[in-house]
Amino acid sequence: MTSPRKALRALVAARRGVLVPGAFNALSARVIEDLGFEALYITGAGVTNMWFGLPDQGFMGLAEIADHTARIRDAVELPLIVDADTGFGNALNVRHAVRTLERAGADCIQLEDQVAPKRCGHFSGKAVLSTEEAVGKIKAAVDARRDPDLMIMARTDACATLGFEAAVERALRFAEAGADLLFVEAVTTPDQIRALPGRLPVPQLMNMVIGGQTPITDAEELQTLGYGIVLYANAALQGAVAGMQKALGVLKSQRRLDEDPSLVAPFAERQRLVGKPAWDALERKYS
Repeated sequence: MTSPRKALRALVAARRGVLVPGAFNALSARVIEDLGFEALYITGAGVTNMWFGLPDQGFMGLAEIADHTARIRDAVELPLIVDADTGFGNALNVRHAVRTLERAGADCIQLEDQVAPKRCGHFSGKAVLSTEEAVGKIKAAVDARRDPDLMIMARTDACATLGFEAAVERALRFAEAGADLLFVEAVTTPDQIRALPGRLPVPQLMNMVIGGQTPITDAEELQTLGYGIVLYANAALQGAVAGMQKALGVLKSQRRLDEDPSLVAPFAERQRLVGKPAWDALERKYS
């Protein structure tokens, strides 16, 4: 059986624009796997929003993302791409973060070049490290991994602060430093989306932020352009929030809530997703 890390490497190398949703906890990961997606992304913004109720502004730490990674690794078999923000410090912190997340079950670790505290890539007020410091952190990540199949994804937020050409140059330096996958965040025009695959030598991720700065582009077009991954990091989160608001709004206004599939997942479906039949079978086996 192919390991998740080898499977992810093959998916990325095919450059067929594989759709990857973001998960913010183990149950959202189960839903993603159940629907037949081929990989998932453990979103730092999603963990921060759903776990702390805070905006994506550097509040998440290594312990939180490692804990979520381990729980999701236990819940699903899919390859896991893990958002490690800035690596939680300097190059030495990056080394520690990579070792920690690899041990927790990550198959790809994403690191970005923002100055701490980082911000969501589609917020204003971002700042990036010098190219030299950012490259050193990617080198530290590449050297830290124990399994050569663990992928390192290098993200740059330089487009918003230094311009598109500077972001491309920085991404090229990250590839030279050993990054397996590149992520140029918050491009703002269709021309920039079309240009990147021809400018960069290793596979790339394109981030589709619903309501963000990058124009939403069909996955088929991104596949034709040669992107490895098309990321919808917080589609599940935004859908979950909308679902909670809808169901609880009905409860508030009508003062009751029946098992209406247009408002809530049925009780039986909820139990299926968390694997209750398998646990029942184990209980019978051991009792």
